[in-house]
Amino acid sequence: MTVTVWMIIGFAGQALFSARFLVQWIASEKAKRSVVPTAFWFLSLAGGVTLFAYALHRRDPVFILGQGTGLLIYLRNLVLLRRHKCSQQEPA
Repeated sequence: MTVTVWMIIGFAGQALFSARFLVQWIASEKAKRSVVPTAFWFLSLAGGVTLFAYALHRRDPVFILGQGTGLLIYLRNLVLLRRHKCSQQEPA
């Protein structure tokens, strides 16, 4: 891939990653309290995967480690949210 394509991938990942803060801010303003919506974690994961791919392309070990660690945290939070949702749907 050309440098331009990788720059687009990098900027797209950064945009996804940054959008999560906007989503969190809007959700908190609506709730009148600090909340972290599920969309925050999906945007974190999407942005993290994209930035991780970009970091691999750049062969940047600092960036790879940072994004790779973040991916584990985002996935774990999504698993925890799913488990909580499933446990609340079980009949009493």
